[in-house]
Amino acid sequence: MTPPQPAIQKLIDAKPDAKKVDTFLEGRTVPIVEGSTVTFLWRGEANGVNLRHWIFGLESANALARVPNTDLWYLMLDIPSNSRVEYKFEVHRADRSEWVEDPRNPNRARDPFGANSVLQGEGYIFPDWSLPDAQSRPGRLEPFSFHSKTFGAMKSGKIYLPARFRKSRQYPLVVVHDGSDYVNFASMKVVLDNLIERLEIPDMIVAFTDSSDRLREYANDERHAKFLTEELLADLTSRLPIIDKPQARCLVGASFGAVAAFSTAYRYPNVWGRLLLQSGSFAFTDIGKTNRRGPLFDRVVEFVNKFRRDPMSVSERVFMSCGVYESLIYENRSLVPLLDSTGMQVKFVEARDGHNWENWRDRLREGLSWLFPGPLMFIYE
Repeated sequence: MTPPQPAIQKLIDAKPDAKKVDTFLEGRTVPIVEGSTVTFLWRGEANGVNLRHWIFGLESANALARVPNTDLWYLMLDIPSNSRVEYKFEVHRADRSEWVEDPRNPNRARDPFGANSVLQGEGYIFPDWSLPDAQSRPGRLEPFSFHSKTFGAMKSGKIYLPARFRKSRQYPLVVVHDGSDYVNFASMKVVLDNLIERLEIPDMIVAFTDSSDRLREYANDERHAKFLTEELLADLTSRLPIIDKPQARCLVGASFGAVAAFSTAYRYPNVWGRLLLQSGSFAFTDIGKTNRRGPLFDRVVEFVNKFRRDPMSVSERVFMSCGVYESLIYENRSLVPLLDSTGMQVKFVEARDGHNWENWRDRLREGLSWLFPGPLMFIYE
């Protein structure tokens, strides 16, 4: 069967003018998703327009073509089903260029650097469990701070206490790297409220931590591991009703935060019985010590190379996720069989997405519920 003609091609064949373009765009969802064919559109006078995206393996700048005799620009790409892609337009005018969000696409993703437009490909389902739900009783966030002897400085963050928190009960502890970003850009507080209310995970205490020097502290820094395990864990356990068993302790991190979580568990094996590692920056070298990602990754490469040479069990359960549109997909895939060979229970999930906070948000439900099944299944021996 001949596939249907893309909508943009029908417009081009109709030899459009400004009025026909107006009619074509009226009420239309942009980008246009027609199966695996996606058409990006931008309208306005320009010398040229590029699509800027974050799909590793494709040219980072793809030129849009102009519909003859109009100010409408278009680009058709083949995007696999279930994909989620963040993008911007690079618009060239005279002697200047600027990157802009897609004015016709209401879908936005925020991150620490601003916002991007979002393509939701055919089959992608936005997670309703990441949206505020009036039926979910909200937990509360409380600030914490204490002086770290290891760093010789104050360390602070926020503690999530579930809605039904009681001092007479005991709870698992989850420690999250880049905690403010997980709350602000991955909706993690809302996710916790919803999953707990729906009994998909047990009530839990969550420590959202941050670092003012994350590229150093998260890159296999022994001080960071000591701070988490000998100071933060001890401080929280002394004043909160936390279950004192490895299977009730979890470290969470994305990107460099995943390296920090894994390297901490490596330095303190079987203290942290659960790990949730998202798009880990697990750079390594097969030959030599020089890494292609630059000096910021030197300590990461040193650590991952060491683990690859002599894998060891550091936790009980490890949930990993990574986007297939990330440059890190190879490193994450390579790590899975090594973890599995040590006897650790490992679950690895890939998504058609990139290195971004909403990719990590979309995996939280599966990751948390696998590491900590809901109350009817969650039994400590």
